[in-house]
Amino acid sequence: MKRMKVLIVTCVFFSLLATRVSAICPTGMRLLDIVNWQSIFPITIAGIQVSRSTDTVKTIDSTKTPICICPMDIPPFFRVGLTVGFWEPARFIETVKDAWCMPSLGIDLGLASGVQLDGSSGGGEATGTSEHTFAQAHYFVFPIWELLGLLTDYICIEHNGFDVAYMTELDPLWQDDSLAAIIQPEAVLFANPVAQMACIADSISSASGLSLSPLFWCMGSWGSAYPLTGTIGSATNTEANAGIAARMIYKLAREGLVCDTNIDVCGCVPTPIWKKHNYKIHISYPVKDSHAHPIGRTGLLWESFKNPPYKIGQDNFIWMLYRRRNCCAF
Repeated sequence: MKRMKVLIVTCVFFSLLATRVSAICPTGMRLLDIVNWQSIFPITIAGIQVSRSTDTVKTIDSTKTPICICPMDIPPFFRVGLTVGFWEPARFIETVKDAWCMPSLGIDLGLASGVQLDGSSGGGEATGTSEHTFAQAHYFVFPIWELLGLLTDYICIEHNGFDVAYMTELDPLWQDDSLAAIIQPEAVLFANPVAQMACIADSISSASGLSLSPLFWCMGSWGSAYPLTGTIGSATNTEANAGIAARMIYKLAREGLVCDTNIDVCGCVPTPIWKKHNYKIHISYPVKDSHAHPIGRTGLLWESFKNPPYKIGQDNFIWMLYRRRNCCAF
């Protein structure tokens, strides 16, 4: 009988070791509840602002001229139109503590290697800081206008299908700071106190509504943009995950998988060095924010009660990404 009890206790012990002790992946699809429609504003037509935004984010369009001319493949080989600018909710990013968890779809793939790839939060030597956070990230193509059947004949709207475009669980560069140097060799230039002190200016500017794109190695109060991995020094877990989502944008831009829609009105332009001010994000889960924020804005202004401990799926986040689109419409 005693041997049986020991066997039972041993089995329970090892089953607990095999059980994932991180956050619980939430169930239920929530795709239609992640967009804050007020964040598509301001809208400009022919260089004139026709609507305002409730977001305190400064918008800088690539051109304010009313008339635009773009090339065509057929005669007369050019087209004339009006410039139109708006914030397009075309992508979203998940940053998750539970590997293979997709809170937007309510799916946990539950692959065997998940425990080894799970995120963490706490002290460590990897970042050289007293606190660090690691999370996996998933990048989704999300053409909401197309999914809702709205503006389907409008040239300035993306007409792709919904897609899970990138999962970092499959990317060894995301897991290791040393391997990430393959795609970011310039990071060594900014690993010094002088370069990091410059980020103070970006932190102040982003708090007032504008990320300073010339300081591309900074993410304001969210820390350094390098390395392009899932490990980041952090003061709070929510702000750290916002930084990880922003790093995902930069990483995909570096790899040529993301292009900027606010540089040329005639098309999307690759940006190996990202233009931070052309993006803004807002937290959609665990608690949805009512405003979008520029990259690097201090969490003191927006993160309160956004990751409550009683919420199912705590530490698994959804970030709605708005990219500024400046387009030649005709």
